[in-house]
Amino acid sequence: MTDDTEPSTAPTKPRCPLCGHEEFQHEKGKIDSQWGMTAHRVDMLVCLRCGNLLLFYEGNTIFDFD
Repeated sequence: MTDDTEPSTAPTKPRCPLCGHEEFQHEKGKIDSQWGMTAHRVDMLVCLRCGNLLLFYEGNTIFDFD
């Protein structure tokens, strides 16, 4: 007998590695290099329970107009 069930492809919610909470505040941001030559776009998830910050890299950009 074979198992015909396919694995679920639904995205899973991220979980805070410190407290295990699953609710986050979503923010977008940009981090500049030390000398301002490059900038990196990031998605940030802030845990609503403990305030831990998860960063997800979206790539670098040459448009730095701050």
